[in-house]
Amino acid sequence: MPETLPILFRDEHLVVIDKPPNLLVHRSEIDRHETRFAIQILRDQIGQRVWPAHRLDRGTSGILLFGLNVGMASLLGRQFEQGLVDKRYWAVVRGHPPPAGSIDHALSRQRDAYEFQGDQCSIEAQDALTHYRKLAEIELPVAVDRYPTSRYALLELEPVTGRRHQIRRHLKHIAHPIIGDTTYGKGRHNRFFAESLDCRRLLLACVGLGFNHPVSGERLKIEAPVSGEFAATLARFGWPGNQ
Repeated sequence: MPETLPILFRDEHLVVIDKPPNLLVHRSEIDRHETRFAIQILRDQIGQRVWPAHRLDRGTSGILLFGLNVGMASLLGRQFEQGLVDKRYWAVVRGHPPPAGSIDHALSRQRDAYEFQGDQCSIEAQDALTHYRKLAEIELPVAVDRYPTSRYALLELEPVTGRRHQIRRHLKHIAHPIIGDTTYGKGRHNRFFAESLDCRRLLLACVGLGFNHPVSGERLKIEAPVSGEFAATLARFGWPGNQ
């Protein structure tokens, strides 16, 4: 049976899927040997070409929006650029952050290795803002790091801007990195989740997306509860599966 992706919404103009973790959106220099891509799987699944309006990191799961033609993808992408899209993410992080807060911290521009690096490509830091609130927390009687116990929390995050790896970098900045993040996270805690809790993925997911339909103007609100290892981890801790 060909691989399929969960479709959350579809009409003649656009399609929204729930991307699983560890799936690239499109072909990338990140892994030249990878043969699975969301674009290709979805194209084969619905029998027509698709164009992504935004992207999610390979390890991030959740809501991914595609246009069914170039113009539609461009109109949708413009909403992201203009800050008209409401984005809601869940993440499991190390430590116990405050109940709520905002991370207002500029981020240097990051580029793929194959992107043009000419004189016009500024790497100057760009404004970046992320709001968050804590949904749950736990303290385990396990000495993962230098403390006798280990603390973790479930956060809901709303990135106002859309910088690359913004949520992951912002949470590292406030010393509450995401579990499973091999770039910005803490190796000891990642290994603890993998070896003791059977969770080997990046615990970051896009669970809500709100945007205007480019044709009808209707405000669409798409939701996707976490699943798989993410949902199993929440259940293990007695945390809510959706909010």
